[in-house]
Amino acid sequence: MVMEVLKNKFQIENSRQEMINKGVSSLESPFRSFLRRLHLINGIVMGDYVKSWDVLKTLNFIEQNVKKTEPILDIGCYASEIIAALHKSGYSNLTGADLNPDLKEMPGQGLIKYEMTNFMHTPFESGAFKAITSISVIEHGFDPQSLLKEMSRLLQAGGYFIASFDYWPEKIDTIGTKFFGMDWLIFSKHDVVDFIEQAAGFGLKPVGELHYESQEPPIDCAGKKYTFGWLVFQKIG
Repeated sequence: MVMEVLKNKFQIENSRQEMINKGVSSLESPFRSFLRRLHLINGIVMGDYVKSWDVLKTLNFIEQNVKKTEPILDIGCYASEIIAALHKSGYSNLTGADLNPDLKEMPGQGLIKYEMTNFMHTPFESGAFKAITSISVIEHGFDPQSLLKEMSRLLQAGGYFIASFDYWPEKIDTIGTKFFGMDWLIFSKHDVVDFIEQAAGFGLKPVGELHYESQEPPIDCAGKKYTFGWLVFQKIG
């Protein structure tokens, strides 16, 4: 199954507990959060509890399909938990790409390669990566043609582009709402179907079944209620 939808809040809770059990969670303890509020510590606040489900799904997929030494790129990596989780799981060839200049504060410096770059126009060589991950990134300033062109260029034949994104089966109007200075898209089923059709033109195809149904909107942000979708593409040829 390569298109899945977060069904309810219990999946978030269960996923976080599994991440803790696996030793890959990077969320702060309540005590560290307390110290941060008192301005006694600083630095990056890693991860987001509500993204536990898609981070765990991405980690599990990679563990089942990608060898520990194969190259993996995380786009929009600043404060993202997936690259730290992969490092904790023993992956040794990791690269993160983001425009945030505070990448120098990300964990694993010297062991994880960080590149300050626009992930739609990167300096990396063609075919440089076995897998590319993206946790709740592509819905901000969504540009499918530029994104798909670069993901296809960067992937090895047979490699995977694994993305999670804001989603609701029916269209939700986000016109006028911006995050990080960019337009925000909550993908509808129609948007995902169109994205998949465009991806085919770049040799990127979903593998397996596509499931678009949702039970409830467990996410409430900027006055919108929605959920997350999770999709895997494989580069063919």
